[in-house]
Amino acid sequence: MKQRALFLDRDGVVNEEVGYLHRTEDVRFVDGVFSLCRTAAGLGYRLVIVTNQAGIARGYYTEEAFQELMAWMREQARKHGVEWDAIYHCPYHPEHGIGHYKQEHEDRKPGIGMLLRGQKAFGLDLTQCVMVGDRCTDIVAANAAGLRQAFLVDGTEDSAACAGSFIPVSGLRDVESWLVEKG
Repeated sequence: MKQRALFLDRDGVVNEEVGYLHRTEDVRFVDGVFSLCRTAAGLGYRLVIVTNQAGIARGYYTEEAFQELMAWMREQARKHGVEWDAIYHCPYHPEHGIGHYKQEHEDRKPGIGMLLRGQKAFGLDLTQCVMVGDRCTDIVAANAAGLRQAFLVDGTEDSAACAGSFIPVSGLRDVESWLVEKG
């Protein structure tokens, strides 16, 4: 049986955007993220984080530091009754990457590589999946992968600058309400 997922961008959706987050003391979870995740999981959605990590590409922090931070964030989520099924990241940047990190990669949003990884890992029906992002690249990826719905959270990029099909929302409670209504 095909499954569905709630794909979540990390910075600006799961945690507040602080610019190249890599230290636990800088993490501030976005209001409503744990409630959204619990509701989505209760409705049968897999919970998958998909995040571009240009800070790794630029040499600001290592992949190991990223993994340590994400292990800590998973621990915090578990304290709120949330278990993320997968966390995919793209450490590459075609212009600002250093060494082997300077490259185009299908995982880098607006590419759909991370969404396809989730599809393969969990047997997802992408036409039933939902994406929540805070940047136009999230919307482009969601649309290119044929997701059921994309949401753009206010605050990082102006929704008028984004092309494609999406619902602009002021916060994660709006996404949660949509999921409850639409199933």
